Amino acid sequence: MSETVGLNHLGLSVRDLDETTRFFVEVLGWEELARDESYPRNAVTDGNLRLTLWQVDHSNEVVDFDRRANIGLHHLAMEMPSEEALDTIAGRVRGWPGVVVEFMPEPLGGGPRKHMMFREPGGIRLELIWPGSA
Repeated sequence: MSETVGLNHLGLSVRDLDETTRFFVEVLGWEELARDESYPRNAVTDGNLRLTLWQVDHSNEVVDFDRRANIGLHHLAMEMPSEEALDTIAGRVRGWPGVVVEFMPEPLGGGPRKHMMFREPGGIRLELIWPGSA
């Protein structure tokens, strides 16, 4: 039996705290929980998953994460409740300034599961996935 009981939160370093917070709140419908300007950092949630977003220090050289060359987060996958919800959010994501879409919703494996991959404006690689059942 595991000594841990699940994910409390996931901390992510982002290029622009306000831009990434706005993306999660306005595009994905998340709630902003707590901001600490002394770090600076912010917490957002979808009601199940909580992320802590940390502003990188721009007085240092800022280097984008390379999933093929760096140890760490490859991507964050978030489950969608329906195929329709995935398609709706995909349209919002595609049109959001600073988003880089890797691919729009497409079958995963042999289907019916579908997913999409993109980088939000702060540089974090995200996946939205519908598991293929209602």
